[in-house]
Amino acid sequence: MNLDSLIEIVNRELVESQNRPLNSTEVLILRGIWQYQTYEKIAEEGGYSAGYLTNVVAPEVCKRLSNLIGQRVTKKNCRMLLESYAASQTAPLMKTQRQQFKGLSSDSSQECSPRYPNGAVPPDSSIYVERSLIEEQVYAEIRKPGALVRIKAPREMGKTSLLLRTLDYAECQGYRTVSLNLEQTDQAILSDLNRFLRWLCANVTSQLQLEPKLDDYWDEDIGSKVSCSLYIKNYLLEQIDSPLVLALDEVNQIFEYPQIAKDFLPLLRSWFEEAKRSPIWQKLRLIIVHSTEIYVPLQLQQSPFNVGLPIQLTCFSPEQVQHLAQQYELDGIKEDEVKQLMDMVGGHPALVNIGLYHLNRGEVTLPQLLETAPTSTGVYCHHLQRHWATLQKQPELASALATVMNSPEPVPLEPIIAYKLSSMGLIKLDNNQATPSCQLYQQYFQPNFLTQ
Repeated sequence: MNLDSLIEIVNRELVESQNRPLNSTEVLILRGIWQYQTYEKIAEEGGYSAGYLTNVVAPEVCKRLSNLIGQRVTKKNCRMLLESYAASQTAPLMKTQRQQFKGLSSDSSQECSPRYPNGAVPPDSSIYVERSLIEEQVYAEIRKPGALVRIKAPREMGKTSLLLRTLDYAECQGYRTVSLNLEQTDQAILSDLNRFLRWLCANVTSQLQLEPKLDDYWDEDIGSKVSCSLYIKNYLLEQIDSPLVLALDEVNQIFEYPQIAKDFLPLLRSWFEEAKRSPIWQKLRLIIVHSTEIYVPLQLQQSPFNVGLPIQLTCFSPEQVQHLAQQYELDGIKEDEVKQLMDMVGGHPALVNIGLYHLNRGEVTLPQLLETAPTSTGVYCHHLQRHWATLQKQPELASALATVMNSPEPVPLEPIIAYKLSSMGLIKLDNNQATPSCQLYQQYFQPNFLTQ
């Protein structure tokens, strides 16, 4: 949220609580704090004595803001507390506006057939399934200075959909947002750290609509990582007057280039750590999105990336599937039919959407869909074939999965094997005891393993 909007909210709340609004000198103090200036610098630019601002105005404005917010406000925490306070005042309004917009979008497209569920779901789509607890957790985190959020799950679980929803929320708060999909990065760029970091900075600069000045900050004597950090800190963050949410999607691409990963991932960690002591880095909020399926070909002596707030996406609940069925205009679907679909696909978001899409089109009945689901002619054939191709390249995983799929009881697995199969979404773990995550996988893989 920009400062002018925040001041407007603060003044409105002050007046409603029968207090006077901020005067021009108090606003001057806030603007200086927002720009990370000293009181001496604020006084010099405003034509006041430093002693007057430091000893008279600043304590008074901090006291007034403390009374309004209900927490002790200081120069150091002023920005963080005011942003959180303003967000708490505007969030209910934004949610209502979003719901109204969603309703209008739904009304305008009622006569259109649903699109095939492929890829991310836009925030205003009628088939977007809210994950309220997770969304609120992510929203609260990105309001914190210097936050880092990691969204991880197997493929097709809704990671990018949640990311789009989060960026939509951030823009409602007045934050600047930049989103980069690393799948769009050329292989040649991913093979060279210097080229990759310049690609990153150039793209962020472009989306912020700023003039590129990479050569002014890039210095081979200090290295590309330091050059990149100085460019973001001393140029990009200085040029904007609001927090910047930088979203990196498909970061799993980096894991396939170990020489880049071992430098870039610690660099992200260093920005996160710098925000704990440097006010300018607190303007940066990072969202890292990656598929856990990339763990499969890696030698996992340690987690590829384990800093910040981890968000692990899970399958849909029966209530969410029932609601989604109504969005597909399948109002007549019964609870036991929802249970049958969930038993087959385990509430997997993409698989649930695909099944409901085909039921909506009237191409198959639910019994027909369930009967053909684990076959090469069913609606899930491409999803299943992708997993089968991966397993054929990983014989130790295929062998372990065969044991799980053919056992009537939970099976103990070696930890790394269990972790990889779980990261693919093929098994569920309970104290390292593995069971098939759904009937679809068990019914598809059992015959394939037997023929092998």
